Order: sequence, then C-alpha cells, then structure tokens
Amino acid sequence: MRVSLIQLAVDPAEPTAARRERAAGLVRAQRGRDLVVLPELWTIGAFAFDSFTTGSEPLNGPTATAMSAAARDAGVWLHAGSILERDPDGALFNTSLLFAPDGTLARTYRKIHLFGFDQGEAVLLSAGHDIVTAPLPETVLGLATCYDLRFPELFRALVDAGAQTLVIPAGWPERRRAHWTLLARARAVEDQAYVLACGTAGTHAGVQQAGHSLVIDPWGEVLAEAGPDEQVLTADLDMDRVARTREEFPALRNRVLGR
Repeated sequence: MRVSLIQLAVDPAEPTAARRERAAGLVRAQRGRDLVVLPELWTIGAFAFDSFTTGSEPLNGPTATAMSAAARDAGVWLHAGSILERDPDGALFNTSLLFAPDGTLARTYRKIHLFGFDQGEAVLLSAGHDIVTAPLPETVLGLATCYDLRFPELFRALVDAGAQTLVIPAGWPERRRAHWTLLARARAVEDQAYVLACGTAGTHAGVQQAGHSLVIDPWGEVLAEAGPDEQVLTADLDMDRVARTREEFPALRNRVLGR
C-alpha cells in the first residue's frame, strides 16, 4: 500500500482559495497512490483563532467540493485533513474529511480532544464524541487529529474497533516537536499499528509549525520523515506486517484494564 503525506505550508499571505487550489493540485499529482493525507486546518491554520468563525464552512462547502474532485481525478483515497465545520445550528467543529476514489465523502471525524485549556480551540469549538474507523481495500483506518495524540485511550478504542493504520493530521508547534515524534512512535508501538502523522509547515498566527511528518511501522520504526518545509512524503506499507507483529508479540492479548 503506497501512501503520501502532503506536509502543506500555511502562509497567511496566501489567500485561502489559492491554497485550496494548490492543495488540490498536489493531491492530483499523487495519482497511483492508494492513500493521500493532508494536515489539520490547512485552509486557515490551526492557531489562527481569530479567523475560526470567518474561515468555517459546511460539509458541502468549497474545501469539500475541491477535495472531492481532486480525489476523483487522482483515483485515490484522500484524507483531506480537517476543516472548521459549521453545522446548521452554527456550532463549529474541527472535522476531518475522508474521500473515496470516486469522490464520495466516505467518513467524517469531529476532533474529540480540543486544545487550548481555557482559550483558543477549547472554547471556540464543540467537541466530537464518536470513534471513527474506515475500511479501505487493504487496511482499516482509525481517525484522530493533532491533540488527540496525547490520549492513548482513544487509540486503544480505535484498535478495538478494528483499526490497523492510525491517521493523524496535525498543526503541531515546533516548540513541542520532540513530543510529536515521541507520542507518534508510542501510539504505533502500544497499538501495533502503522501511524501516518501529517503536519503542516510554515507559521500559523505567529506559531512556527513543526513539520516533520512521519510514517511509522507497528514496531515503532520510522519508515519516512519529512523535514521542516513543505514536502510530499511517500512510503510503502506492508499491511501484513500489522497481523504478523500482533501475532509474534501478542501484547494486545495481555490487556487487563480497559477492556
């Protein structure tokens, strides 16, 4: 299974419509891949809190429309990162979008753990509640977003729901990049799953982004890692490795708590 992570740069000087068009072009360039992943809130930037209301859109808005067409043109499964979803009653969610190769919106995931403590995302957005997985022809995806990475119980729930590959779009800050790598590898090791952690490059509202998107195997080995700048990171996954790892080192069978 060939995957590409598009570590998109978010530059506040670039109009959203232009970045949307550029992202769609990058997706179309991945024809022949099985799965393509974009980062969290790449349309406006994960830390651009002042733009959250004006940058929000419905599920059938311009980003979903553009990404649906790009997935269809490229013939790929597309995890289009996340958007600021505005639902009909006006509530805002950090919502990930997964498109099938025919352009159909196959799954949505509303971010459960909202970052910011008593400010930012935590007070501006509503939290999701649902554990979301998606069966692809070669694997089952488990969906999470950025700050979710710090909560291992979510990932255990995803594994219990059948996930073999964990997809984590993010807008992770450079100042905590060590945590990004450490936690992504930990989730792979403890859940014996592939981890596709796709971050942004650039600066969001003055917050330098970590970049360094990662593809990690079920033993915690980093198969591919991006640098700090915009980059398309591609790797081949041996999906049989998940089953072999869980069989050869059956730690998941020895769980006592949380079952």
